[in-house]
Amino acid sequence: MAESNDKPGTGRHAKRISSILVTQPKPTNDVSPYFAIAEKYGIKVDFREFIDVQPVSYKDFRKEKVNILEHTAVIFTSRNAVDHFFRICQEAKIEMPAEMKYFCISEQTANYLQKYIVLRKRKLFVGQRTAVDLFEVIKKHKSEKFLYPCSDIRKDDIPEYMRANGFKFTEAVIYRTVASDLSDLSDVKYDCIAFFSPSGISSLFINFPDFEQNNTRIAAFGPTTAKAVRDAGLELDIEAPHPNAPSMTGAIEAYIRHHHGTDAGKEKTKNGKQSA
Repeated sequence: MAESNDKPGTGRHAKRISSILVTQPKPTNDVSPYFAIAEKYGIKVDFREFIDVQPVSYKDFRKEKVNILEHTAVIFTSRNAVDHFFRICQEAKIEMPAEMKYFCISEQTANYLQKYIVLRKRKLFVGQRTAVDLFEVIKKHKSEKFLYPCSDIRKDDIPEYMRANGFKFTEAVIYRTVASDLSDLSDVKYDCIAFFSPSGISSLFINFPDFEQNNTRIAAFGPTTAKAVRDAGLELDIEAPHPNAPSMTGAIEAYIRHHHGTDAGKEKTKNGKQSA
């Protein structure tokens, strides 16, 4: 976590966090750790996607001249990639062969893959969390011909690794990432905004080119997102993952406890309403 050098509760960190904007879709169930933070510390947590995902049409995909069935393995780094890959397969009337191998960046992505296929354990290979973790798995399969379905905006790490190490590798753009329209948030202020990709930072400034951070705490998940925050001239207050907080919610809670104590946000009036 990118801890401030300020002492707890001083400077810009003195203002208690009472509202958080998470730049992701709202969880579909009530057991999200964000809801636990909201309840524990009396914080308002809102969710809003800062980027929209738009499908590449099958017609445009065909222009890439990518033959899916010429490959023996597919690399997935997100649920969006899984969804749009199988959408393309459906439109192309392609049924994935049983011998196809799947390399997923995380257990969550691998579990999501089961929405579309029955996974054979010997055909599934999973990283821990990052592309670097996945490389340790991929390097044991040098003979495969890999397909990497991705967005038009993606990190360079996987393509660079595959090419530098002589893998047979094809990249296929199957969806596009664009900034969401956030004009309805122009007059809304949050004490903390949590970002998960450089695209989210870009969307912030596309929608609000004159954005000033002031006392808003910025949280970032992953090194590329953290770099995008700093490159944009913003102060990075909360960074995840780190050894003591592998998740965004863990890092946010660690910040709250460090700067505002364990009872932050629990100041209530006698009638149960949060005090100012």
